[in-house]
Amino acid sequence: MLGLERVRAVADRLMLHPAFPLVTVGGTNGKGSVCAYLEAMLDAAGYRVGCYTSPHLLRYNERVRIAGNEASDADLCRALAAVEAARGATPLTYFEQGTLAAVWLFQEAGVDVAVLEVGLGGRLDAVNLWDADCAVVSSVDLDHQAFLGDTRELIGFEKAGIYRGGRPAICGDANPPVSLLDHAAAIGADLLRLGSDIHVEVGARGWTCRVRETAYPALPRPAMPGLHQLGNAACAIAALYTLRERLPVPMQSIRAGIAAARQPGRFQVVGQAPLRILDVAHNPHAARALAANLADLPPTGNIHAVFAMLADKDVDGVIEPLAAHVAYWHVAGLSGPRGLPGAALGEYLAARSLKYQVHDDVAGAWQAACRLAGSADTIAAFGSFHTVAEVMAALEHSTNPHG
Repeated sequence: MLGLERVRAVADRLMLHPAFPLVTVGGTNGKGSVCAYLEAMLDAAGYRVGCYTSPHLLRYNERVRIAGNEASDADLCRALAAVEAARGATPLTYFEQGTLAAVWLFQEAGVDVAVLEVGLGGRLDAVNLWDADCAVVSSVDLDHQAFLGDTRELIGFEKAGIYRGGRPAICGDANPPVSLLDHAAAIGADLLRLGSDIHVEVGARGWTCRVRETAYPALPRPAMPGLHQLGNAACAIAALYTLRERLPVPMQSIRAGIAAARQPGRFQVVGQAPLRILDVAHNPHAARALAANLADLPPTGNIHAVFAMLADKDVDGVIEPLAAHVAYWHVAGLSGPRGLPGAALGEYLAARSLKYQVHDDVAGAWQAACRLAGSADTIAAFGSFHTVAEVMAALEHSTNPHG
């Protein structure tokens, strides 16, 4: 099923040939945040933005936004019906159908610009069907190895597949794989790299992003925590720099967008006393960022983890950077064929002599953590988008503000 021939044929039948600028964003981690910054900055500048992201947490509608609003059920049904009618006997995956439906809606709505997040990899991903006016790879690390390869070099090549010859290509990885650099050079992409063409300079009253000869000074700290968010915001600024003649964005809109951008489930605080945090970290790279954010918290009390993962992920690689920070682990299984049973997750923790308890489900693990944690403690739920989604669902249906 891999390849773009099938989805291209259906896109041609739908006459999906966007005239508006496209920014495609890929990467192991950070791509959702880059999309959020781009959407917020372009929106602040008055553009009508179409934004397609994945996965969703609670509602599929989260994946498709037009002018800051989630697509309605009715609009999604119309778009998917159009895709189904055009598909005929051509088989399409769930993600391919959703991608075509999103672009169909963007084209119908007459958006000024669209931001498309890569679902998996890049080279063979459905969003790579269209030639991006600017393509961003936020980071390259190990994840989805069964599909993308088991080294950064193999994964880097797949992610670099969204770059286009003669067009701007942003790399937010300060130490990119040679395969990414070689591919960009081979196709003649105009590559801008964090640390060489894009610089982040932090000062006492804010920070400055420099993209080649242009400085963007006095920028506010992003609302999303972590120093790595400065790099994500810088990638978004660099993308806008490359599109400045077609989509000019004034400085006040860049500042407003950085301050306004939010991404649910990225070190998201959902309560205080105890501090309660949701983070979708599900691979070693994201777990290291989560560990750094937890280390930056004021040293008050203990950290309780609410932890569940998928079986095809690097469980040890996620536990390792967090083991020194977490005092007690509340673990549970995830439903579905890919879910790792709670007992199996507990074996990984037992091998490290870490304190843990197995619960029937994520909601039960969250509730137990909330009961046991003191007001000075921290509860962090992480390990998967599914983990965060289950906690969010439990919070949505709870009348108890403490979970």
